[in-house]
This record gives sequence, C-alpha cells and structure tokens, in this order.
Amino acid sequence: MESLKGKVAVVTGASRGVGKGIALGLGEFGATVYVTGRTVKKEDATVPLPGTINETAEEVNKIGGKGIPIRCDHRNDIEVKALFDRVLKERGKIDILVN
Repeated sequence: MESLKGKVAVVTGASRGVGKGIALGLGEFGATVYVTGRTVKKEDATVPLPGTINETAEEVNKIGGKGIPIRCDHRNDIEVKALFDRVLKERGKIDILVN
C-alpha cells in the first residue's frame, strides 16, 4: 500500500474492535486519524470492554500516524456536525471516512 501521509481520516467507533483496527491500519501508513467514539476514559465506558479513544490515538501516534481523539456520540447530530466542522477547520479536508 502506498503512503497515506498528508491524508486525513475520520474513523467512528475507534475505541475498540474493527474501528480501532482500521484506525491503526491507517496510522501505520502515515495518515492523520481522527479517532472518534464515546469512551474517552475507562470510567466512561457504557459497556465493560477495554479501549478508549485516547488509547487508540496514542497507538496511532506510536506507529507513525497522527492520532487525534475526539469524543462524539454519533447518535447525536449536533455532536456529529461539530466533529466534521472541527476536522474541516483544522485540516481543510477529509480524504477517508470510515463509519
């Protein structure tokens, strides 16, 4: 796969599972990855599962990408709009969206 350096990705549900795996895969190839989900700290978890957006973002940073954690409840349209407004303000584009 070619480098994703300079590419901007938004990955929803990236605290754990498939979302986390995709975020890490994008980070491995150098992408800037906005890691989104509801679990910022372990104490915030609504289910007894490991993983937070902060942990995933840190892992993205360690493997060569740029991980940016943003708490977002994707059931809430206002939070979703705020997420995309922020990404566009900070980066000016979104190249990859994984939902």
